[in-house]
Amino acid sequence: MATIVRFTKMHGAGNDYIYVNTLLYNIPDPTKAAIAWSAPHTGVGSDGLVLIGEPNMPEADYSMRIFNADGSEAMMCGNASRCIGKYLFEKGLTDKTVIRLLTLSGIKILNLHLDKSGKTVESVTVDMLEPVLANKSQLASEDGSMTDGLVDVVDTEFRGTFVSMGNPHFVIFVDDISSIDVTKYGKALEYDSLFPERCNIEFAQVLGDGSIRTRVWERGSGITMACGTGACATAVAAAVTGRASRKSDIVMDGGTLHIEWNEADNHVYMTGPAAFAFEGEIALPE
Repeated sequence: MATIVRFTKMHGAGNDYIYVNTLLYNIPDPTKAAIAWSAPHTGVGSDGLVLIGEPNMPEADYSMRIFNADGSEAMMCGNASRCIGKYLFEKGLTDKTVIRLLTLSGIKILNLHLDKSGKTVESVTVDMLEPVLANKSQLASEDGSMTDGLVDVVDTEFRGTFVSMGNPHFVIFVDDISSIDVTKYGKALEYDSLFPERCNIEFAQVLGDGSIRTRVWERGSGITMACGTGACATAVAAAVTGRASRKSDIVMDGGTLHIEWNEADNHVYMTGPAAFAFEGEIALPE
C-alpha cells in the first residue's frame, strides 16, 4: 500500500513549493519525491519540494531542506524561508515571531510581521547574512570574483556580476529586459564552464523610479516567478556597480521584494509576502 503524505502548497511572490512537515511524515527519497511531485501535469506542480524539520543543533528552532524541480538540493531559498515562517506560526507550531531557521547556508533569522489580529503573518523579513563577492568553488575566474565582467554565451556578449548568497548568482543588467530570451540565455549560462556548481542567472533592468525589474532563471528549476536569493544578489550587484543604493525594490514576475544591504553589519535583509495556496494528500513515489 502506498504511503500517503499530507502537503501544503505555498508561494512567496509566485515562487511556489510543496511543503511537508517531516516531524509528521518521513520522506526517504526527497530527490525522487521532488521530481515526481513538482511535475505540472502528473504531480502537484511546483518549483520544488521543501522539508520542514527538526534542527541538529540547539542554536536553531527548525530546519529547512529544499529540493529543486529536477531533484537537486539547493543551499537556500529566501522565498521558501518566508513561507516557512508563516507556516510555523499560523499552524501553531510556534508562537515566536523571531525564528531561527537552519539551512545548508547557515542559520537564517526570520522576523514575522503580524496583522492587527496578531494571528496572521502579513510579511516576513529574513536576515540573509553577508553576500560573498568572491568564491573560487562557484566561479572559475582567477580570484573567484567578477564585477561587470564580459561573458560570451550562445550568440551574445553580456556583462555580469557574481554574487553568492550561499548559492551562486550571476546578475546581468540590460537596457530592455523584455527583449531577453530568459530560457535561451539562462539555461546556457547555468551550465557554462564559468560556473563549476552551475548558477542562478538574473537579468535585471533599472527602471525610471529606481526600482529594479528582474527575471530569474533558477538553477535546477528554470524560469520562476521570483527568487529571494536572486533578489538579494540583484540588489547587491546594483549597489556594487553603482546602479542603485543599498536599498532596492526588486520587481519580479510574481511580485516585489524589498532588499536592504545594511551598511552597519553588511547583512542583506529581505522583506516580502508569503501565502498559502492549498493543501492536499499525495502518495510517496515508488
